[in-house]
Parts: sequence; C-alpha cells; structure tokens
Amino acid sequence: MFYRVALLTSTVLLVPIGYLLRFSQSGFPWLDDALGSVAYEMFWIVLVLAAFPKFSPLKVAIAVCLATCAIEFLQLWQPPFLQAIRATFPGRLVLGNTFSGSDFPPYFIGSFLGWVWVMWLRQRRDEG
Repeated sequence: MFYRVALLTSTVLLVPIGYLLRFSQSGFPWLDDALGSVAYEMFWIVLVLAAFPKFSPLKVAIAVCLATCAIEFLQLWQPPFLQAIRATFPGRLVLGNTFSGSDFPPYFIGSFLGWVWVMWLRQRRDEG
C-alpha cells in the first residue's frame, strides 16, 4: 500500500514541480526547459507505475524514455491535424511543437532519476 500511495503522491507533486521548473524565469531558458523535461520524464514513470505497480521499473523507465524520444522526433512531422493539437496548451505540453536535439539528454537523465526514485520507494516498501 505504501508503494502505490508514494507513487501517487509523487505524481501529484511532480506536476506543479514540473510547471514551476519549465515556466520559471531563471534567466536561463535552456535550464528551465531541461529541468522541466527531467520532471516530465519522472512524472510519466511514476504515473505508469502507480497504475501498474507490478510492472518492472526499469522497463517502464526505458519505455517512457523511448516514447518521449519518439514524440520529440514526431515534432519534425507537422501535418495539419498534429498542428491543431499542438496549438492547444495540453497538446503543446504532451507533444511539444519544435524539435530540439538538446532535449534528449534531459530525457535520459529524467528517466534515470525516475527509475532511481521508484527503486528507492520500492526499497522503503520492502523494509517496512
């Protein structure tokens, strides 16, 4: 029970943390974007594992990383129906709107940190 509650709590906390990081005005837009991407990766990992707690955290982290990398490449394709979705705030948050190769390192880092976080939560569950 602790594990699932901790995952759900993490999910709820990562949403505002991700927004704060991505949309902060630190003076370093690349850093804001990178930190927001790290939180985005972690959010999806803990969300999937909250829904399916028996899934392998490593496989989920890899799948999330691959999916977000695929979404990044999808930004190179700009058909009208995708452009219409990207024109909305939720569409822009999920699909993005501009391809950037510099987004890949934060995806890898976020997936790794998400995996580490989940493994730490699992260890706490197993100790208690």
